[in-house]
Amino acid sequence: MTWKGVFPAVTTKFTPDDKLDLKAFEKNLEVQLEAGVNGIIIGGTLGESSVLSAKEKEELLNFTLEKVNGRVPVVLNIAEGATRDAVKIAESAQKNGINGLMLLPPMRYKSDHRETVTYFKSIANATDLQIMIYNNPVDYKVDVTLDMFEELVSCKNIDAVKESTRDVVNVTRMINRFGDRFSIMSGVDTLAMESLLVGAKGWVAGLVCAFPHETVAIYNLVQEGKIKEAVEINRWFMPLLELDTFSKLVQYIKLAEAEVGLGTETVRPPRLVLTGEEREQVLKVIRDAVANRPSVSQYLKRKQQGVVEVR
Repeated sequence: MTWKGVFPAVTTKFTPDDKLDLKAFEKNLEVQLEAGVNGIIIGGTLGESSVLSAKEKEELLNFTLEKVNGRVPVVLNIAEGATRDAVKIAESAQKNGINGLMLLPPMRYKSDHRETVTYFKSIANATDLQIMIYNNPVDYKVDVTLDMFEELVSCKNIDAVKESTRDVVNVTRMINRFGDRFSIMSGVDTLAMESLLVGAKGWVAGLVCAFPHETVAIYNLVQEGKIKEAVEINRWFMPLLELDTFSKLVQYIKLAEAEVGLGTETVRPPRLVLTGEEREQVLKVIRDAVANRPSVSQYLKRKQQGVVEVR
Protein backbone atom coordinates (compact mmCIF):
# COMPACT_ATOMS: atom_id res chain seq x y z
CA MET A 1 0.00 0.00 0.00
CA THR A 2 1.28 3.45 -0.89
CA TRP A 3 0.50 6.51 1.23
CA LYS A 4 0.10 8.84 -1.71
CA GLY A 5 -2.70 10.85 -3.29
CA VAL A 6 -6.11 11.87 -2.00
CA PHE A 7 -7.51 9.88 0.93
CA PRO A 8 -11.01 11.09 1.90
CA ALA A 9 -11.82 10.92 5.61
CA VAL A 10 -15.40 9.99 4.83
CA THR A 11 -18.41 10.89 6.95
CA THR A 12 -20.65 8.25 8.48
CA LYS A 13 -24.22 8.55 7.27
CA PHE A 14 -27.19 8.10 9.60
CA THR A 15 -30.91 7.60 9.00
CA PRO A 16 -33.49 9.87 10.71
CA ASP A 17 -34.06 7.08 13.28
CA ASP A 18 -30.33 7.02 14.14
CA LYS A 19 -29.22 3.89 12.30
CA LEU A 20 -26.31 3.58 9.89
CA ASP A 21 -27.46 4.83 6.47
CA LEU A 22 -25.44 2.47 4.32
CA LYS A 23 -27.31 3.39 1.14
CA ALA A 24 -26.29 7.05 1.43
CA PHE A 25 -22.80 6.01 2.48
CA GLU A 26 -22.40 3.80 -0.59
CA LYS A 27 -23.57 6.57 -2.93
CA ASN A 28 -20.91 8.94 -1.61
CA LEU A 29 -18.28 6.21 -1.65
CA GLU A 30 -18.88 5.46 -5.32
CA VAL A 31 -18.57 9.12 -6.29
CA GLN A 32 -15.26 9.34 -4.41
CA LEU A 33 -13.92 6.34 -6.30
CA GLU A 34 -15.22 7.63 -9.62
CA ALA A 35 -13.40 10.92 -9.05
CA GLY A 36 -10.13 9.05 -8.71
CA VAL A 37 -9.29 9.11 -5.00
CA ASN A 38 -6.40 6.92 -3.87
CA GLY A 39 -7.73 5.56 -0.59
CA ILE A 40 -10.63 5.70 1.86
CA ILE A 41 -10.39 6.42 5.59
CA ILE A 42 -13.26 5.40 7.84
CA GLY A 43 -13.94 6.04 11.51
CA GLY A 44 -12.14 9.36 11.78
CA THR A 45 -13.27 12.61 13.34
CA LEU A 46 -15.48 13.31 10.33
CA GLY A 47 -16.76 9.75 10.64
CA GLU A 48 -18.07 10.56 14.14
CA SER A 49 -16.11 7.61 15.51
CA SER A 50 -16.54 8.71 19.12
CA VAL A 51 -20.28 8.02 18.96
CA LEU A 52 -20.16 4.75 17.01
CA SER A 53 -20.55 1.46 18.83
CA ALA A 54 -18.01 -1.31 18.31
CA LYS A 55 -20.65 -3.25 16.38
CA GLU A 56 -21.35 -0.27 14.10
CA LYS A 57 -17.65 0.23 13.43
CA GLU A 58 -17.29 -3.39 12.42
CA GLU A 59 -20.38 -3.19 10.22
CA LEU A 60 -19.07 -0.03 8.55
CA LEU A 61 -15.64 -1.59 8.06
CA ASN A 62 -16.99 -4.76 6.45
CA PHE A 63 -19.43 -2.83 4.26
CA THR A 64 -16.69 -0.49 3.02
CA LEU A 65 -14.33 -3.34 2.22
CA GLU A 66 -17.09 -5.14 0.32
CA LYS A 67 -18.09 -2.12 -1.76
CA VAL A 68 -14.55 -0.85 -2.45
CA ASN A 69 -13.60 -4.41 -3.43
CA GLY A 70 -9.87 -3.77 -3.69
CA ARG A 71 -10.07 -0.70 -5.92
CA VAL A 72 -8.18 1.44 -3.39
CA PRO A 73 -6.83 0.83 0.12
CA VAL A 74 -9.26 1.15 3.03
CA VAL A 75 -7.83 2.61 6.24
CA LEU A 76 -9.40 2.46 9.71
CA ASN A 77 -8.85 5.21 12.26
CA ILE A 78 -8.16 4.14 15.84
CA ALA A 79 -8.88 6.63 18.63
CA GLU A 80 -8.97 4.88 21.98
CA GLY A 81 -8.19 5.66 25.58
CA ALA A 82 -6.75 2.30 26.58
CA THR A 83 -3.78 0.69 24.83
CA ARG A 84 -5.31 -2.78 25.11
CA ASP A 85 -8.48 -1.60 23.36
CA ALA A 86 -6.48 -0.06 20.52
CA VAL A 87 -4.44 -3.25 20.13
CA LYS A 88 -7.60 -5.37 20.07
CA ILE A 89 -9.14 -3.18 17.34
CA ALA A 90 -5.96 -3.32 15.25
CA GLU A 91 -5.81 -7.12 15.49
CA SER A 92 -9.49 -7.48 14.60
CA ALA A 93 -9.25 -5.04 11.70
CA GLN A 94 -6.35 -6.98 10.21
CA LYS A 95 -8.34 -10.23 10.40
CA ASN A 96 -11.25 -8.49 8.67
CA GLY A 97 -9.06 -7.42 5.75
CA ILE A 98 -8.40 -3.73 6.34
CA ASN A 99 -5.40 -2.35 4.41
CA GLY A 100 -4.00 0.13 6.92
CA LEU A 101 -4.50 2.04 10.16
CA MET A 102 -4.51 5.69 11.17
CA LEU A 103 -3.58 6.16 14.83
CA LEU A 104 -4.32 9.04 17.16
CA PRO A 105 -2.47 9.34 20.49
CA PRO A 106 -4.39 8.09 23.55
CA MET A 107 -7.75 9.79 24.01
CA ARG A 108 -8.90 11.70 27.11
CA TYR A 109 -5.41 11.67 28.64
CA LYS A 110 -2.52 13.89 27.62
CA SER A 111 0.26 11.34 27.37
CA ASP A 112 3.89 12.43 27.68
CA HIS A 113 6.76 11.58 25.32
CA ARG A 114 7.46 8.10 26.69
CA GLU A 115 3.79 7.17 27.01
CA THR A 116 2.93 8.34 23.50
CA VAL A 117 5.79 6.42 21.89
CA THR A 118 5.01 3.29 23.91
CA TYR A 119 1.35 3.48 22.92
CA PHE A 120 2.17 3.67 19.20
CA LYS A 121 4.80 0.93 19.43
CA SER A 122 2.44 -1.40 21.29
CA ILE A 123 -0.10 -1.18 18.48
CA ALA A 124 2.50 -1.43 15.72
CA ASN A 125 4.00 -4.55 17.29
CA ALA A 126 0.58 -6.21 17.41
CA THR A 127 -0.13 -5.97 13.68
CA ASP A 128 1.48 -6.24 10.26
CA LEU A 129 -0.70 -3.44 8.91
CA GLN A 130 0.86 -0.23 7.67
CA ILE A 131 0.26 2.66 10.04
CA MET A 132 -0.16 6.41 9.62
CA ILE A 133 0.29 8.48 12.78
CA TYR A 134 -2.28 11.28 13.08
CA ASN A 135 -0.42 14.29 14.48
CA ASN A 136 -2.98 16.91 15.51
CA PRO A 137 -1.84 18.72 18.67
CA VAL A 138 -4.33 21.55 18.13
CA ASP A 139 -7.41 19.37 18.59
CA TYR A 140 -6.02 16.41 20.53
CA LYS A 141 -3.39 18.20 22.68
CA VAL A 142 -0.52 15.75 22.12
CA ASP A 143 2.24 16.85 19.74
CA VAL A 144 4.01 13.91 18.12
CA THR A 145 7.42 15.55 17.93
CA LEU A 146 10.32 14.81 15.62
CA ASP A 147 12.12 13.19 18.55
CA MET A 148 9.16 10.85 19.00
CA PHE A 149 9.25 9.95 15.32
CA GLU A 150 12.97 9.21 15.75
CA GLU A 151 12.03 6.48 18.20
CA LEU A 152 9.26 5.21 15.92
CA VAL A 153 11.67 4.65 13.02
CA SER A 154 12.36 1.17 14.41
CA CYS A 155 8.71 0.19 13.75
CA LYS A 156 8.86 -0.62 10.06
CA ASN A 157 5.10 -0.60 9.63
CA ILE A 158 4.79 2.96 10.95
CA ASP A 159 5.51 4.62 7.64
CA ALA A 160 3.31 7.71 7.30
CA VAL A 161 2.05 10.76 9.19
CA LYS A 162 -1.13 12.77 8.83
CA GLU A 163 0.41 16.21 9.32
CA SER A 164 -2.16 18.40 11.07
CA THR A 165 0.01 20.64 13.23
CA ARG A 166 -1.11 23.69 11.17
CA ASP A 167 2.57 24.45 10.55
CA VAL A 168 3.51 23.87 6.91
CA VAL A 169 7.19 24.16 7.85
CA ASN A 170 6.81 20.87 9.73
CA VAL A 171 6.66 19.09 6.36
CA THR A 172 10.14 20.37 5.57
CA ARG A 173 11.38 19.56 9.09
CA MET A 174 10.23 15.95 8.71
CA ILE A 175 11.84 15.58 5.28
CA ASN A 176 15.10 17.18 6.40
CA ARG A 177 15.37 14.78 9.33
CA PHE A 178 13.94 11.55 7.93
CA GLY A 179 14.10 11.85 4.15
CA ASP A 180 11.42 9.61 2.66
CA ARG A 181 11.21 7.28 5.70
CA PHE A 182 7.72 8.64 6.48
CA SER A 183 5.18 9.53 3.81
CA ILE A 184 3.69 12.88 4.77
CA MET A 185 -0.03 13.33 4.18
CA SER A 186 -1.44 16.81 4.68
CA GLY A 187 -4.32 16.70 7.14
CA VAL A 188 -5.51 20.32 6.98
CA ASP A 189 -7.61 21.23 3.95
CA THR A 190 -6.62 24.90 3.91
CA LEU A 191 -2.90 24.03 3.86
CA ALA A 192 -3.00 20.98 1.61
CA MET A 193 -1.86 22.57 -1.65
CA GLU A 194 1.05 24.36 0.06
CA SER A 195 2.02 21.14 1.84
CA LEU A 196 2.05 19.23 -1.45
CA LEU A 197 4.28 21.87 -2.99
CA VAL A 198 6.93 21.44 -0.29
CA GLY A 199 6.99 17.67 -0.33
CA ALA A 200 3.85 16.09 1.14
CA LYS A 201 2.91 12.92 -0.72
CA GLY A 202 -0.82 13.18 -0.29
CA TRP A 203 -3.89 14.76 1.25
CA VAL A 204 -6.18 13.33 3.92
CA ALA A 205 -9.12 15.48 2.91
CA GLY A 206 -12.40 16.63 4.46
CA LEU A 207 -14.30 18.78 1.95
CA VAL A 208 -13.58 16.05 -0.57
CA CYS A 209 -16.68 14.40 0.92
CA ALA A 210 -18.78 16.97 -0.94
CA PHE A 211 -16.34 18.04 -3.67
CA PRO A 212 -14.25 15.01 -4.68
CA HIS A 213 -13.52 16.05 -8.26
CA GLU A 214 -12.12 19.45 -7.31
CA THR A 215 -9.95 17.92 -4.58
CA VAL A 216 -8.49 15.30 -6.90
CA ALA A 217 -7.97 17.94 -9.60
CA ILE A 218 -5.81 20.09 -7.30
CA TYR A 219 -3.71 17.09 -6.33
CA ASN A 220 -3.26 16.00 -9.96
CA LEU A 221 -2.31 19.50 -11.11
CA VAL A 222 0.35 19.86 -8.42
CA GLN A 223 1.82 16.49 -9.39
CA GLU A 224 1.94 17.61 -13.03
CA GLY A 225 3.59 20.92 -12.16
CA LYS A 226 0.59 22.92 -13.34
CA ILE A 227 0.71 25.23 -10.36
CA LYS A 228 -1.16 28.17 -11.90
CA GLU A 229 -4.19 26.00 -12.60
CA ALA A 230 -4.00 24.41 -9.13
CA VAL A 231 -3.84 27.83 -7.46
CA GLU A 232 -6.89 29.06 -9.34
CA ILE A 233 -9.01 26.10 -8.23
CA ASN A 234 -7.64 26.31 -4.71
CA ARG A 235 -8.65 30.00 -4.49
CA TRP A 236 -12.19 29.10 -5.50
CA PHE A 237 -12.16 26.21 -3.01
CA MET A 238 -10.78 28.14 -0.01
CA PRO A 239 -14.06 29.41 1.53
CA LEU A 240 -15.27 25.80 1.49
CA LEU A 241 -11.97 24.38 2.78
CA GLU A 242 -12.15 26.73 5.75
CA LEU A 243 -15.29 24.89 6.89
CA ASP A 244 -12.90 22.08 7.87
CA THR A 245 -11.20 24.27 10.49
CA PHE A 246 -14.13 24.74 12.89
CA SER A 247 -15.24 22.60 15.81
CA LYS A 248 -18.50 21.91 13.93
CA LEU A 249 -16.68 20.65 10.85
CA VAL A 250 -18.83 17.52 10.83
CA GLN A 251 -22.09 19.49 10.65
CA TYR A 252 -20.62 21.94 8.12
CA ILE A 253 -19.28 19.26 5.79
CA LYS A 254 -22.43 17.16 6.07
CA LEU A 255 -24.46 20.23 5.12
CA ALA A 256 -22.24 20.62 2.07
CA GLU A 257 -22.74 16.95 1.18
CA ALA A 258 -26.51 17.37 1.43
CA GLU A 259 -26.47 20.53 -0.68
CA VAL A 260 -24.65 18.81 -3.56
CA GLY A 261 -26.64 15.56 -3.29
CA LEU A 262 -23.92 13.39 -1.77
CA GLY A 263 -25.28 12.87 1.73
CA THR A 264 -27.58 14.13 4.43
CA GLU A 265 -27.32 16.63 7.28
CA THR A 266 -28.13 14.00 9.89
CA VAL A 267 -25.61 13.76 12.73
CA ARG A 268 -25.60 11.75 15.93
CA PRO A 269 -26.15 13.55 19.26
CA PRO A 270 -24.62 15.25 21.10
CA ARG A 271 -24.02 16.90 17.72
CA LEU A 272 -27.14 18.56 16.39
CA VAL A 273 -28.15 19.64 12.89
CA LEU A 274 -27.43 23.31 12.22
CA THR A 275 -30.26 25.79 12.59
CA GLY A 276 -30.99 29.50 12.26
CA GLU A 277 -28.41 32.10 11.34
CA GLU A 278 -25.48 29.73 11.65
CA ARG A 279 -26.98 27.33 9.11
CA GLU A 280 -27.79 30.18 6.72
CA GLN A 281 -24.23 31.52 6.92
CA VAL A 282 -22.73 28.14 6.10
CA LEU A 283 -25.28 27.55 3.34
CA LYS A 284 -24.32 30.86 1.77
CA VAL A 285 -20.66 29.83 1.62
CA ILE A 286 -21.62 26.53 0.00
CA ARG A 287 -24.12 27.97 -2.45
CA ASP A 288 -21.86 30.83 -3.51
CA ALA A 289 -19.14 28.29 -4.29
CA VAL A 290 -21.48 25.96 -6.16
CA ALA A 291 -22.76 28.89 -8.25
CA ASN A 292 -19.20 29.56 -9.42
CA ARG A 293 -17.98 25.97 -9.56
CA PRO A 294 -15.09 25.53 -11.99
CA SER A 295 -14.92 22.81 -14.61
CA VAL A 296 -12.23 20.31 -13.62
CA SER A 297 -13.02 17.25 -15.72
CA GLN A 298 -9.94 17.82 -17.89
CA TYR A 299 -7.73 17.49 -14.81
CA LEU A 300 -9.03 14.10 -13.69
CA LYS A 301 -7.53 10.74 -14.48
CA ARG A 302 -9.71 7.71 -14.85
CA LYS A 303 -7.97 4.88 -13.04
CA GLN A 304 -8.30 1.30 -14.22
CA GLN A 305 -10.18 -1.01 -11.91
CA GLY A 306 -7.88 -3.39 -10.09
CA VAL A 307 -7.04 -5.03 -6.82
CA VAL A 308 -4.96 -3.18 -4.26
CA GLU A 309 -1.57 -4.76 -3.70
CA VAL A 310 -0.62 -4.56 -0.04
CA ARG A 311 3.01 -5.18 0.80
